[in-house]
Amino acid sequence: MDHAVEFQHGALADLRVLELGTLLAGPFCGQLLGDMGAEVIKIEAPNQGDPMRVWGRQKHGDPSLWWPVIARNKKSITLDLRQAAGQEILKELIAKSDFLLENFRPGTMEKWGLDYATLASINPRLIMIRVSGYGQTGPYAHRAGFGAVGEAMGGLRYVVGDPSTPPSRVGISIGDSLAATFACLGALSALHYRERTGRGQVVDSAIYEAVLAMMESLITEYDKTGYVRERTGAILPNVAPSNVYPTTEGWVLIAANQDTVFRRLCEAMGQPELAQRPEYANHQARGAHQRELDELIARWTSGLSTDRVLELMDRHGVPAGLIYRPPDMLKDPQFAARHAIVSVKHPTFGELRMQNVAPKLSTTPGGIRSAAPELGQHNEAIYRGLLGYPTERIAALAAQGVI
Repeated sequence: MDHAVEFQHGALADLRVLELGTLLAGPFCGQLLGDMGAEVIKIEAPNQGDPMRVWGRQKHGDPSLWWPVIARNKKSITLDLRQAAGQEILKELIAKSDFLLENFRPGTMEKWGLDYATLASINPRLIMIRVSGYGQTGPYAHRAGFGAVGEAMGGLRYVVGDPSTPPSRVGISIGDSLAATFACLGALSALHYRERTGRGQVVDSAIYEAVLAMMESLITEYDKTGYVRERTGAILPNVAPSNVYPTTEGWVLIAANQDTVFRRLCEAMGQPELAQRPEYANHQARGAHQRELDELIARWTSGLSTDRVLELMDRHGVPAGLIYRPPDMLKDPQFAARHAIVSVKHPTFGELRMQNVAPKLSTTPGGIRSAAPELGQHNEAIYRGLLGYPTERIAALAAQGVI
């Protein structure tokens, strides 16, 4: 199917992305752009492909269950960028594209003669999105930089976990995903600039800087007070009450740290006088007495069912909820009403349920058009349809291992 027909919806449907690189930090940015309608052509090494094709939990012998998510809404072609012929073909694709997305170690593109100056001479409107561990400059630029290292360097690892244990990690690849999300933000900012000037530019997204950008007042607090945030488990220091509390059969999260909300919590507990006590009367006071306040609330919730606690919180306007796992998400009416989880057709699995596109746009919503491509599935469509190669040339390039 012609790409102009196949990709009809989404705010970015008139844009083309060439996705190089592998794993998560670059490809998640490609997923975000594809979710909003961009035509994403994923370029993979012949006979090899992205390692994500086999990553993640899966049944023995089955394809990866991670790949259909990270590679959704993408086309796959094979191209060996280590060969001069492959580099020349990429330049032909550059002339017809809006974005080039890569997450190789800095210097790799330059080694292949694919630096931005060269590519911009072919297409001055090109926006080059570069995602790496430490960025394209600085003394660490050429180091190998996985997301886990960026999370540690950016300050996240030190503050995650219980204070009685060594620094922990968030249970997802958050460093890679954050760098990809900031790369997407940068790409769309560069696109707006291009609309005004006609000129592209380089977007340089470093994993450690993306993590650092999320660290709130961590640096400022240390700079002015010498305070170093430590691991605090389920709470944020001096933000109370906001914790996970036991019920007769489980747990419920209650966040009532604003003065007015805390007063409503006290009313729900049948103890309105608590809000008037000096040690709980305002945000600073509750922070100073955080542990005893949490213990007091826990004694109350532990005598009630989860449903009863949630009903009281809802009636009194106190933010509260469950600690969700996949089974909870799949049966929750809020997820269903907003189609937060959708079923996508897959050639092996039949139907795959996965998270939908976020955020939702009212006029040009994104969508999931396909779960994931097979390796080189779109070689014919791109090399013949987009570049106009005859059948003989496509066959010769395949025989030479270029595609």
